[in-house]
Amino acid sequence: MFLRLPVLKRLAAGLLAGAAFSVTALPASAAVDNDLPVRWNTGGAVWSTSLDSFKTFIETGDVVDRGLGGGISRSGWTASEIRTGLAKTYSVDVVGVTRFLYSDAGVKFLKNQTRSYFPYWSMSTYAVQGLRGAIISDAADGSISSAGIMAALPTDFRLADTCGTYDGKQNICAEGKCQGEAQCTSLLSWYVFLPACIQANQMMDPVAEVSTAAPAPAFIPQNEPIRGLW
Repeated sequence: MFLRLPVLKRLAAGLLAGAAFSVTALPASAAVDNDLPVRWNTGGAVWSTSLDSFKTFIETGDVVDRGLGGGISRSGWTASEIRTGLAKTYSVDVVGVTRFLYSDAGVKFLKNQTRSYFPYWSMSTYAVQGLRGAIISDAADGSISSAGIMAALPTDFRLADTCGTYDGKQNICAEGKCQGEAQCTSLLSWYVFLPACIQANQMMDPVAEVSTAAPAPAFIPQNEPIRGLW
């Protein structure tokens, strides 16, 4: 179980309470290679949902894509809850996020979180690198969100159901806090919980937290040069 209780309570409150909704727009610098962040390979045929369709949904609430509509209906949440969850932001430290995602625990986490969702062409081969790069890119400004991570994906991702090899289900990191198969396995439910899990597991430097001296510039590992291998 990755997500700590206080974070879970805040996430649940943000999703389920009747508070006013404030849209967080997708980053203006969204990667041009990621035009199709979700290619649904879980039905009779592949259906691709564009980043613009997600952006329209987050900004206006309008569902203009049938794949997105189907994803929402299978998510276990209402459209309003998914919209709120995708837009919700979490404060993070990019060094702490990077330290976690490059640690043994972080790599295990990323493998677990890409059970059926990964780059369209290379599939699981570069799934860890792809998701890690998107999270770190979104965290660079000190905050992350589901929408921001989605926009920062380095290439098109698919949700795969391939006759036994992949089952189209995702591992929701908020174990024990979802109800029913839809909430506990669907892609959009997974996206809603992901940034809170990252915030809860970022690895801060305990020395830096108590030191009064000016911190030395932190080294942030660069993502592997894999863009040409998708």
